Amino acid sequence: MAPIPLYDNAYLGDAQSIYRQIRSETYDLDLGQTGWMDAEELRGFLPVLDLTPDTHVLEVGCGAGGCALYLNRLTGAQVTGMDANPSAIEQARRSAEASEARASFEQIDANERLPFRDASFDAVFSNDAMCHIPDRSPALKEWFRVLKPGGRILYTDAMIVTGPITNEQLMTRSSIGIYLFLPAGENERLIGEAGFRVISTADLTPNAAAISRRWQDARARRKQDLIRIEGPVTFEGLQKFLSCVHTVSEKRLLSRFMYAARKP
Repeated sequence: MAPIPLYDNAYLGDAQSIYRQIRSETYDLDLGQTGWMDAEELRGFLPVLDLTPDTHVLEVGCGAGGCALYLNRLTGAQVTGMDANPSAIEQARRSAEASEARASFEQIDANERLPFRDASFDAVFSNDAMCHIPDRSPALKEWFRVLKPGGRILYTDAMIVTGPITNEQLMTRSSIGIYLFLPAGENERLIGEAGFRVISTADLTPNAAAISRRWQDARARRKQDLIRIEGPVTFEGLQKFLSCVHTVSEKRLLSRFMYAARKP
C-alpha cells in the first residue's frame, strides 16, 4: 500500500492558507508543525536542552523549520535543521531568510552518516521523527559522534507499544510512511548502548490524544477545501489516520514519550 502523503500536502505553497487555519485550531501556536507537539510542550523542553546564545543545536526532522526558528527566537541559540523532505527544506530556508534568524537548513536523510564533523553541536533535538528511522542504533551513535562532550539530546517517540493493539490499528497508524514500533524500555537501552546517559523521561501521550482529535476536527470543518487540494482518497485516509492516533493514544495502546540524555 502506498503511503498517504501527509507531509507533502502540508508544504504545498498554494494550499498554505487552509493548512494555517487548521494548525491555528490544532495547536496553541502555529509553528508549521505536523506532529503531536505544541509550543507549550516545546518550551518545557528548553531547561533540559540548556540552550543559550552560545550553543549550537541540531534539529533532526525539522520539517518546514518553524520549531527551529522558534527555538532560535526563544534562546538565541544557533540552529541547524535537517529533513529528508525537499519541499520542507525549501520552505524552511525561505522562512529563515525572511526572519534573519541564526538558522540554516539542509536536506539530509537521518538514516545515513551525518555530514558534520565530530563534536559539532551542543545539543540534538528531534520531535516525533525517530519513529521514521528503521535502524535507530547507528542513528543515535551518529548523534553521539557529532555532539560535544557534555552535550544533550532530547527526542520524542509516539510509537511505544503499551497495550494490546490490532494489526489493523498498526497498519492505519503507519499508513503515512515508514514506522518503527518499540516496546517500553527499548529506547533507554539503545540510548545507553550509543554511549549516552539518560537524564530524564516523560510521558507525553495525552498531548498526542488531544492534538490528533483537534486536528481531525479542524480538517473535517474544511472537508470540501481539503478534498479539492488532496483528493478524496487522501482526505479520508488522513482522517482515518488521525482517528486512529486519537484512539490508540487515549486507550494507551501506543504511548508517546520524551527521552533526554547527556554525552559524558
